Amino acid sequence: MRKPRARSATATASARPGRAALGREVGWFVAIGLASTVAQALAYWVLRRWWPPLSANLVSLLVVTVLNTEANRRLTFRGSAARVVRAHLAAGALFVVAYATTSGAVLLLRHLWPAAPTAAEVSVLVPSFALVTVVRFAVLRLLVFRRRR
Repeated sequence: MRKPRARSATATASARPGRAALGREVGWFVAIGLASTVAQALAYWVLRRWWPPLSANLVSLLVVTVLNTEANRRLTFRGSAARVVRAHLAAGALFVVAYATTSGAVLLLRHLWPAAPTAAEVSVLVPSFALVTVVRFAVLRLLVFRRRR
């Protein structure tokens, strides 16, 4: 009589493709999100030398959002039936939420500490951008790039 074999992790993952896909998506989204957060913080830091906080945040966030959306469309949610225009329009709506959240954080800091240095502004931008990124993943995965079964 043969002993039943234990299923390997690969066999288990392939038996549950939704779980494997979610793990891959989360991995790519985290990598892209970290890169985007760093890029947005650096762009803000540079732009802040010449521009007021809200302008620097608007431009840095706009550039990073376009690049982030395209990277996520191509890597995180590859294979999705979502069209390019739909993905970027949804990202535009999410951009408004991101801009309001990150700008609100900077404005609150400037209200509480009017002479706050740029480094302090960046230190409130990063966690607020990270929070928006979590919301962004949920909306993109559930509404924009949902997989058809």
